[in-house]
Amino acid sequence: MNFRFNDSSITVAIVGCGGFIGCHLLDAILTRTQWRVFGVDLDFYRIQHRLNDERCEFMVADLADKNVVERIAKYPVVVNLAAICTPSRYMAEAPEVIRSNYDHPAALADACAKSGSWLIHFSTSEIYGRTSADSGLLVEDETELTFGPVTASRWSYATAKLLTERYIAGLQNLKWTVVRPFNFVGPYMDYMPGVDGNGIPRVLANFSSALVRGEPLKLVNGGVAKRSFTSVFDAIDFLFALFDVGQMGLVTDDVAKVENSPFSQAFNVGNPDNEITIAELAWKMRQIFTEIKGVSMDSIPEPEVVSGVEYYGEGYDDSMRRLPSVDKAERILNFKAQTPLDVVLRESLTWFVGHYGS
Repeated sequence: MNFRFNDSSITVAIVGCGGFIGCHLLDAILTRTQWRVFGVDLDFYRIQHRLNDERCEFMVADLADKNVVERIAKYPVVVNLAAICTPSRYMAEAPEVIRSNYDHPAALADACAKSGSWLIHFSTSEIYGRTSADSGLLVEDETELTFGPVTASRWSYATAKLLTERYIAGLQNLKWTVVRPFNFVGPYMDYMPGVDGNGIPRVLANFSSALVRGEPLKLVNGGVAKRSFTSVFDAIDFLFALFDVGQMGLVTDDVAKVENSPFSQAFNVGNPDNEITIAELAWKMRQIFTEIKGVSMDSIPEPEVVSGVEYYGEGYDDSMRRLPSVDKAERILNFKAQTPLDVVLRESLTWFVGHYGS
């Protein structure tokens, strides 16, 4: 199989192609390559401009349908982005979160092992568990994992994702790569509660919504936790680096012989240079918002401190720091995220204000 970017015979299946990451990946594939796309999702509002593209076929469905899973696995490359991944749903819908993040992707992995497809499965940095404030770099194949108690439903998502990774790694004859995102942000991220979604979105969309509405930004437990934010455009560049290196493994049945193989590997994808506390993030976003809107800081409400239980409900728990080691991606794929934090935040908030500001 020739897996070059100019090969129009290649079709990539994108599960979750209408989502935040999926819409950017779809645009990049159609712009940078001659490939075709088979896209599966339940909602396509982010990709309306692509629905009539002659190189695309779309299906309104999800991985709960066995027939859909078998159809997806017919294609040589399968990128699985589908997941329930908003914090409010971890708390309120733990059984459904587990089904979404373990049962369904495990079935897809089985189908890909049978068909010979390369499965690129998106996991999460949450699999590193309950990290402390002084946790160091999180290393893919070394860091020990600790989670909160079973009564803390906060961990339903993380443990389901981790179990899926372990299941995938144990399957015979499956060509797989696991991606562990560290706070991907950018245009089209999440939703505005009450407008095109319900519940509490992830922190950047949460803060953006509050700014657009003139409401105080809520600092859960004081906002002392740290996160590293990564441009979704860097994430797409990572995937193309992965495609480029992985093509050699698709022309041989013995992927172990591929030098610097990306197969049977989990990769952190993040930007450790962009680490910041949530309280500092709130300050930066307020400052950027004033510049975008041309208003004074005095017009922006001061942040409010709330407890995690008060904000998310019983069962809340948190990781205090998630700082990714990115050495493996640089060594094997020659990839390193480049976009500075201020640029990441400005491009995200500018889109959000433009999309929802009216």
